[in-house]
Amino acid sequence: MCCQLTSFHYGSPGSGQKVYIQAALHADEVPGMLVAQFLRTELAALDGAGKIRGEIILVPAANPIGLAQAIHGAPFGRFDLTTGTNFNRAYKHVAEDLKTSLQGLLTASADANVALIREHARTSVAAWKPATDADALKKTLLGMAIDADIVLDLHCDNEAVLHVYAGTPLADAAAPLAAYLGAHALLLALEAGEEPFDEACSRLWWDLGAHFGPAFPIPAACLSTTVELRGEMDVNYDFARRDARGLLNFLAHAGVLDMQADSLPAPLCAATPLEGVEPIAAPHAGVLVFLKNLGDQVQAGDAIADLIDPVSGATTTLKCSVAGVFFARTAHRHLLRGMAVGKIAGPVAFRAGKLLSQ
Repeated sequence: MCCQLTSFHYGSPGSGQKVYIQAALHADEVPGMLVAQFLRTELAALDGAGKIRGEIILVPAANPIGLAQAIHGAPFGRFDLTTGTNFNRAYKHVAEDLKTSLQGLLTASADANVALIREHARTSVAAWKPATDADALKKTLLGMAIDADIVLDLHCDNEAVLHVYAGTPLADAAAPLAAYLGAHALLLALEAGEEPFDEACSRLWWDLGAHFGPAFPIPAACLSTTVELRGEMDVNYDFARRDARGLLNFLAHAGVLDMQADSLPAPLCAATPLEGVEPIAAPHAGVLVFLKNLGDQVQAGDAIADLIDPVSGATTTLKCSVAGVFFARTAHRHLLRGMAVGKIAGPVAFRAGKLLSQ
């Protein structure tokens, strides 16, 4: 298979913060690709005016392998058809290499430690020996992002309101991003499981901090997030312009862009633990009728949907067991037993293990 990956580079490496933005790592999640077109126009103009304080890398279509895949005429970009692996899983966790390579090299200077860790992280990614085309793609993407200060991985859900995933130590740093984007949920975890891209860029910092201890200060030096731009069908110019503007406002707020950011809006949500998300599944096959709308605040015991057996007519009302925001749901209206119905973001952690959907 012959695939080409294209990246656009703005600003000057080493002159300030490094920002990495990619869209459509899950290649059938299209909204981010449209947002990237508006970002390209704005970033080119800002770059031409000398208003980028640092370096910005934009990858508008991060998964050419997935973009070339289809099954019976339908795009299929979430999993690699060769291996069955999710394109947003199984990235190299470089902290395991760095626990050895950094031994005896760290100091009491946080800034010096950050620079050293980034150097060793680049070396660790470069040493990754891919066994498949998908792994080769992952190595290339991670190589561009592993030493960034800010990583924005643009995805979407099946049907959803806008929401953001980030590491728990990044809660304060991610809050302005969530506010500028109008996110209805900011979901935090120390480790979501299975090594998604955003964690490959961020989790190494707190893992190394815990390993080496307080004598060697290691800040959470990479604000890496997964931004879920609503649902798969939410591809329109109004949303894309709004989301691009939100991202640019955030970068200006973070000091990367020399432009006047809009006033920080009041957040639509407080951060909640990813371990507090309740996934609701279908207990049997049937026709799905939602009783709550996306973005609704719900209470424990609220009815979320009815599931109707089309032959017997028997109806099962599906209820949530936690209070929170109804932030994501399936786009399908006939389900088989065990299929996902929707997700509620609650404030209290109660789950463990693999916290992300496949």
